[in-house]
Amino acid sequence: MTATPSRSTTGMPGALHALALVLDASPTAGVPLGNWRWVVRQRLAVLRDLLVVEGEHPEDGWLAARGGAALRERNTLLTRMSRLAPRVLEDPDLGAVRADLRRLLLDVTHHVQRLHDLAYDAVELELGGSE
Repeated sequence: MTATPSRSTTGMPGALHALALVLDASPTAGVPLGNWRWVVRQRLAVLRDLLVVEGEHPEDGWLAARGGAALRERNTLLTRMSRLAPRVLEDPDLGAVRADLRRLLLDVTHHVQRLHDLAYDAVELELGGSE
């Protein structure tokens, strides 16, 4: 297993990919379980840090509700990460932890896509889209 990727060089797509790779790797394939757990925990921390510094959301106009929903969704994701972090290191049911982490990874991916959609719509609104 390699060291935790730097947040400044990989960004959100890199952090999502790095966590997905380690979740797909079998912790019994020549890597001690403790090492695997630690790498997963480090990559989860990088992802959490990126969510914490997530960009601003529109506060006015018709995008304000979507921006507020994105903020609430981010806070929910951060809460889930806080609950999962100790389980990564301690829970004996590794299958359940991996399943929960995969679900979290999918939910964060969907959240990031909604943020991209929101940013696109904000620019389109500002520039006066095609409609």
